[in-house]
Amino acid sequence: MVEIVRTNDLVMVGFLQSLLENANIPVLVADAHMSALEGMIGAFPRRLLVLDDDADRARRLIREAGLEGELRQG
Repeated sequence: MVEIVRTNDLVMVGFLQSLLENANIPVLVADAHMSALEGMIGAFPRRLLVLDDDADRARRLIREAGLEGELRQG
């Protein structure tokens, strides 16, 4: 799996997850349950992971949505 986005913005995580899943790209949101440990202060960013084979298509969709700045280098 490849990390394509890392953010503390929960709205962004939800939007990107929806965008990718609607394009039939499976997404794993890593660290989503860290809020139980951090007390919902947003100290730990969530990471969006996709399969290696889907990474290029996922990055293209995110760019087309105008959110290229959210992408991790890689």
